[in-house]
Amino acid sequence: MYSFEALAQQFKSKFEVKHFPQEPASLYESCDYFLSIGGKRVRPVMCLMGNELFDNINPDAWHVATAIELFHNFTLLHDDIMDAAPLRRGMQTVHTKYGTNTALLGGDVMLVIAYDYLNKIDRNYLHKVIALFNKTAREVCEGQQLDMDFEKQQTVSLDAYIRMIELKTSVLLAASLQMGAILGGAGEGNRQNIYEFGRNLGIAFQVQDDYLDAFGDPEKFGKDVGGDIRQNKKTFLLLHALEAASTTQRQELLYLMDTNPEDKVQRVLQIFKDCNIDEWAKKLKQSYTDKAMQHLDSIAVVSSRKMPLVELADYLLQRES
Repeated sequence: MYSFEALAQQFKSKFEVKHFPQEPASLYESCDYFLSIGGKRVRPVMCLMGNELFDNINPDAWHVATAIELFHNFTLLHDDIMDAAPLRRGMQTVHTKYGTNTALLGGDVMLVIAYDYLNKIDRNYLHKVIALFNKTAREVCEGQQLDMDFEKQQTVSLDAYIRMIELKTSVLLAASLQMGAILGGAGEGNRQNIYEFGRNLGIAFQVQDDYLDAFGDPEKFGKDVGGDIRQNKKTFLLLHALEAASTTQRQELLYLMDTNPEDKVQRVLQIFKDCNIDEWAKKLKQSYTDKAMQHLDSIAVVSSRKMPLVELADYLLQRES
């Protein structure tokens, strides 16, 4: 059994090959550039871990993991365009460096080549893997649209926000694990449990991310806190605060969102604390973490095979605040 770090290193060495043709260079250079920016490669490694939970790694798992990583980069490339983001991981985004049209085409061709990798796998697995991949790809697009819709809406319910996070973030984590499980020969019940493990883990991770943006230690979190507050992002914290606040507190929150005074972050955080939003968020994160671990516990394999996934959950969810 390999740890997340060991599998990530193996995947990195296999992924850093030429995925694209040479010509037209004006298109494929942009793709190579974007992939060179790198990342944690969490999703493809989760595919490998989902496979190894049930059996030795199937050679086809490397093809599926590569397809997942290319698909994820396709979504990031297009997200950067929609967000008008100038930087990704401290590097110039593709649409600012090569132009929006090239960035759109670069994302499109990454998706096409992802399918080339999927088509390399054994026919016995192909139908199930492609069906899950397509369902997940559609859901990620739906989640991104909901996220954009929410920016225009003054009020969003907490349930609607959780559904958006599930679609935009969690389903790809869940599907990556489940595709690996399919290649590992897992039965239907085990495949469903590993999917639910990933889905709930993803939601818990987003709750944590929202919490750290507001209450985290900047030195440990790696960025200034309050960025979501300054941008009026509809996070778990803000949506619950609007529900839990008194009439006066809610009016002040709405006023601060409209006027953006210099002390906005401090004043919003004070309302959050007065409404016990920090403690509520910790409990919500723990609730989804518990659900994830219950599904992992329910998978019918010896517990020692589950340890890398337990360690992955700890890695994702035990960040310093």
